[in-house]
Amino acid sequence: MPMSEYYKRLRQKIGRLCILNPSVAAIIRNDKGEILFQQPSLDSDIWSLPAGAIELGESPSEAIIREVYEETGLHVVPQKLLGVLGGEKFRFTYPDGNEVEYLILVFECRDQSGTITPIDGESQSLRYFEYSSIPKLAIPYPKEIFRVPQHKGTLFN
Repeated sequence: MPMSEYYKRLRQKIGRLCILNPSVAAIIRNDKGEILFQQPSLDSDIWSLPAGAIELGESPSEAIIREVYEETGLHVVPQKLLGVLGGEKFRFTYPDGNEVEYLILVFECRDQSGTITPIDGESQSLRYFEYSSIPKLAIPYPKEIFRVPQHKGTLFN
């Protein structure tokens, strides 16, 4: 879903001004330990984790389950909070001029079922990448957040 009714109403009131956007992102690994990324547009070399906004009344774990399904077709179980990221370097301006500053809760998720198939049209391509070949990302996630097996504790930024 491109933009929820809540964010549409908010944008009608404040226009394109920067808003704080509580969000979730998922790190999903296959059996080889590769990480699933999505490519929103085939016209760009920019990739992202399955991710999205937390909706009103929704818990972060409910949001990650919903977002992953919408963007990948997978049913996941959140396993661990890997990091809470935010601040000025997580500001983003969309092509329509809307500005956001993300506060992102990054979860390690286990793929429970489903077939990799984008549901909501936000993913044009879905692909697993090895840690050593992570693609160019829209959001500046710290590289160590992807080293889950060796990573001890939660990252706060």
